This record gives sequence, structure tokens and C-alpha cells, in this order.
Amino acid sequence: MSSLAQLKTIEPSQEFYWGLSPEGFHQLSYLEWGDPRNPKVLICVHGLTRNSRDFDYLARALSKDYRVICPDVVGRGDSDYIGSTLIYNFTQYISDMVALIARIGAKEVNWLGTSMGGIVGMMMASFPKTPIKNLILNDVGMVVPSLAMNRIATYARNDVGFKSLEEARKYFQTIMPNFGIKERSQWDHIARWGTRQDPEGTFKLAYDPAIGQAFLSASSNDIHLETFWHDLKCPVLVIRGQESDLLTPEIVEKMSYLQPQMEVVEIPGAGHAPALMSSEEIEGVSAWLNKT
Repeated sequence: MSSLAQLKTIEPSQEFYWGLSPEGFHQLSYLEWGDPRNPKVLICVHGLTRNSRDFDYLARALSKDYRVICPDVVGRGDSDYIGSTLIYNFTQYISDMVALIARIGAKEVNWLGTSMGGIVGMMMASFPKTPIKNLILNDVGMVVPSLAMNRIATYARNDVGFKSLEEARKYFQTIMPNFGIKERSQWDHIARWGTRQDPEGTFKLAYDPAIGQAFLSASSNDIHLETFWHDLKCPVLVIRGQESDLLTPEIVEKMSYLQPQMEVVEIPGAGHAPALMSSEEIEGVSAWLNKT
């Protein structure tokens, strides 16, 4: 069965819950895959300007064994857009994810985070009595180089519109060449869910432009997360795009010194960040989770 055919066999349910910031309450969306009674929970959290639909291929495959939860972080996808750069920060993201875990009623969870979602997971997993029992970091580590962040900032501030999904697909292929995506159907999926159509029929990027402004102010220096990394007690799988400029071999080596039990998988033909859409990538995640 082709990957496109597999994508159509199972559909998630969409749920909503409330988060709270200094600006007031905001509504957050998440997709739920699999049996809601399954105690084996996997939470998948996307990168800076992405959303929950990035995990459709992986979530559909893993929903046979796990209850898979894929949230839209505030300001992305179908969650509320706040429009304030002061709200788009890790303190807010952690608060909203804690509310999500309470909402789904999980006592413990597995966490898979791409880039920003990995940082949120790393922070949460380092806290005492954390509910995160296994952590998968997709192309992010204990140091985030400013050079890579500046590259991301060049497109994170974009507030462009497209006349068609075809035009949007070409845009994403231009700014995301390092995702390691090979199939046309997967690029179509990125374009379909990476945009929202406004009343005038224009396809706009599916995130609040204020996110890019907030990110720009934080991208001038390396982000150091050694304290959180050092305090991790759970098993960790690090996925690295072989050509990544955000998770370099030098950073991985330092991470391994502090957490020698961690495992590393490199994805050939990908940089920052592997899309986790191919059967090989999905099977690697599944095998590691089943082992731990």
C-alpha cells in the first residue's frame, strides 16, 4: 500500500482545551489518534512554524500501539493566535503542555519533539516527578547555534500569501529542502496543512506572524540547555539529520558525554529537521519505543 493510501485509512479526532497566559485564556487544538483508553500515550510536538499535521504519517502508523496526541502549540494550526510576541515563549508552551497532559488524563507519557517541540520536552523531562518516561528529540540538542536560528528566522517572519496550493508547495520546497521529503504526495500534505485559506481565497501560512518576531529577538545568541540536559533521568533517543546545521556532530558528542545512555540515529539525506514521514524513519521510532 502506498504512503498516500495509508494516509487515508485512519482519521484522528480533533479536540480543544483551554490555556492561560497573561493575555487571558486561549483555546488550543490537538489531534488524537488511536484508542483513547490506551494507557500507552505518545505526545508529538512540532517545530517553530509547523503544526500537528506534520505527524500524520507517523501518528497513523503508531496509533495501532499507542494513543497518539499531536497538539498545535499556541499561535499555530487551529490553536488561537495571540498576536503578542511576549506570549510566544517556552514558559507559555510548557504551561500549555502541562494543561494538555491534564486534559488527556495521562499518568505518564512518551514525548517526541521536533526542534522547538524537543526543547519543550527536554525542559519538562528534566523536572522532578515528570510524567515523561521516554524522550525522543528530533534534530535538537542541548545547544542551539545562533547561526542555524538566524537561518530559520529568515523565513519564520514571512507573512506571505499564495494563490493556490501548488504555489504553496513550491514555497515549502524552497524553504524546507532539508526535511528529507522525497515524495510529491508528502509535499502536497505539507502545503495543505501548512496553510489556511482566508475569506478572499488566499492561502496564508498557518501560524501567527508574531512568532517570527518573537523568535528573531532570541536568535542572536546560542541557546544553552545544558542544565536541563544534565538533569534528564529517562531514556533518550536523538534523531539527527545527517546534514543538520542545528544539531552538529560536536553537539551530539558533548550530549553523549553527559548522557552516555542516550541513543542516536542519523537520517541520511536530511538536515534540519527530518520529516519523519518515511517508513524507515517511522519504523525506527516505533522500534525504539517498543524496546524501552
